Amino acid sequence: MECFVVTEVSHPQTKIRSTVGVTMSASSRLLAACTCLLVGVLARYDPSWDSLDTRPLPQWYDDAKIGIFIHWGVFSVPSFGSEWFWELWKKAENPYYVNFMKENYPPNFSYQDFASQFTAEFFDPEEWTEVFNASGAQYIVLTSKHVEGYTLWPSSNSWNWNSMDVGPNRDLVGDLVSTLRRKAPHIHFGLYHSLYEWFNPLYLEDKANLFQTNDFVVSKTLPELYDIVNTYRPEIIWSDGDAEAPDWYWNTTIFLAWLFNDSPVKETVVVNDRWGMDIHCHHGSFYTCHDKYNPGTVQPFKWENCMPMDKGSWGYRRNAPLTDYLTIQEIITQVAETISCGGNILLNIGPTRDGRLPPIMEERLRQLGAWLGTNGGAIYGSRPWVHQNDSVTPGVWFTAKPGVTYAIVLSWPKNHSLLLASVAPTERTKIFLYGYDDMLEFKPGSKGMTVVFPDMAEVKGQWAWVLKMTGVNPAAPRR
Repeated sequence: MECFVVTEVSHPQTKIRSTVGVTMSASSRLLAACTCLLVGVLARYDPSWDSLDTRPLPQWYDDAKIGIFIHWGVFSVPSFGSEWFWELWKKAENPYYVNFMKENYPPNFSYQDFASQFTAEFFDPEEWTEVFNASGAQYIVLTSKHVEGYTLWPSSNSWNWNSMDVGPNRDLVGDLVSTLRRKAPHIHFGLYHSLYEWFNPLYLEDKANLFQTNDFVVSKTLPELYDIVNTYRPEIIWSDGDAEAPDWYWNTTIFLAWLFNDSPVKETVVVNDRWGMDIHCHHGSFYTCHDKYNPGTVQPFKWENCMPMDKGSWGYRRNAPLTDYLTIQEIITQVAETISCGGNILLNIGPTRDGRLPPIMEERLRQLGAWLGTNGGAIYGSRPWVHQNDSVTPGVWFTAKPGVTYAIVLSWPKNHSLLLASVAPTERTKIFLYGYDDMLEFKPGSKGMTVVFPDMAEVKGQWAWVLKMTGVNPAAPRR
């Protein structure tokens, strides 16, 4: 059974309620209720940021480096503009969306009418899993619920607005996670979840009350979060849709204390930093700070660069031109910059309403996987080096492992000679090029060293190249 204990919190001048939810095996309701009351007493982490922030980051996440974001929902049906279609059409009354609806749909057509067209008839979890595995990704994050409120699992708190009741008539989350764990168990599974919903009456009432009540959180948001954790055991909870209200409205710290102390994924789960206004870039297992966050330097915290493959939208767009998609060179550049500075990269794709991965997105994922198949030694399990990029030659980014320094070279060097001003050779220096069998020659100089590249035709790969260097030291910064 699932137990929710409702208590009053001490925030002044509010009618905020908090819930603690756990799944219990005991049949006695009294025993379950008492056990739930003990959660806060027995927890290793208190429901406060001071306590929660002391939890170590599970190593798997820092080692994984590469993830795939999947934005899929009712917004995939109009597949026009962006995944914020409903809000931009009905609330913002953006002419771009208003005119689209006037020209293509009858006057009385509602956003809810799109749901029956979200059919997912071509959704093949095994095919998706094969592509994800081929991409080299070590984790995925699927939108369990976007801001539209439609859930991709049969949520009892989202009656007739979920993938079992209307549309595919399937548990899309369950179908994917079960296949992924069977076919590619090394890929960690995560779920995105929007805390708020644009047009939910309970949320709008709480908002009108200046968030001094939280009926929406207690009856909708928190039960959903407990449900997806207990049912699907995701190792990432990627929260979003939090920015209008403070963390105490969302009961954030209470939920996270349960997640880290008593949930079925308490040892391995990680969470991002979107749990209330002013929480971004301050609290969480890792920070996203803002979309496409790429600071270009090492940060004092673990961070993630979440970025869409389609520069104009996170969801699928039927009308997206080719130029709006990142090239594989642009993707690898983001990977090099992000990993060298200690971040992870979460590359987003948007499936179609019928469950297909758009061919251009699949191609990019397979290209990334081919590159990682050759050069992944510089990515997976790596850590930032002393220098993140070369001080003289642009487009060279460094990563490191014990005893090894890697240089990711984004452009083939002119005249086959690469100057590395940030690397000092020693008498023990050895340099190899991934995709090439022989050791490379190098020439020490007053500005570091020059590495001699072989003929390009003899090297496997065509987008970026990685040097594996041992016996080198970081050169002193140039003045």
